[in-house]
Amino acid sequence: MLINNQIVTEEVRVQGAEGEVLGIMKRTEAQDMADAKNLDLVLIAPQGNPPVCRIMDYGKYRFEISKREKELRKNQKHVELKEVRMSLNIDTNDLNTKVGHATKFLKAGDKVKVTIRFKGREMTHPKLGEQLMKRFVEACAEFGAAEKPSKFEGRNLNVILAPKKDTQK
Repeated sequence: MLINNQIVTEEVRVQGAEGEVLGIMKRTEAQDMADAKNLDLVLIAPQGNPPVCRIMDYGKYRFEISKREKELRKNQKHVELKEVRMSLNIDTNDLNTKVGHATKFLKAGDKVKVTIRFKGREMTHPKLGEQLMKRFVEACAEFGAAEKPSKFEGRNLNVILAPKKDTQK
């Protein structure tokens, strides 16, 4: 945003500090008006014909913008990606524990990456991993759903569960 002497056009449409329209005038004349009020001449619409300038306190304006942006950042929810890892031959109670952890993360509004690791000759039984993943996703279905179908990445079978909107607290 151009201010004061950075503005190079000869004629500008000027708005006052309160938003009132002062009309079209020479840039130097508008700059003199701004200087008389101890304010800045700020170019707000360079594409206009003639360009539009406003007389304002630029430092205060920048402060207000940064304050607004900071407030917006503060109100954002930061979604984290939590990971739950399992092996192919996990027992029922251990699976239930992992499901409990995943549902806790989903209730908190975080995404959950579920990983099944295949060791050694387990890679010859990818269907068993798919079945286990399906059981896990169905157990978490009340609180979250899979973003995409499960897929293999090397020796791991992965799926990402996203929380459902109505279950977040």
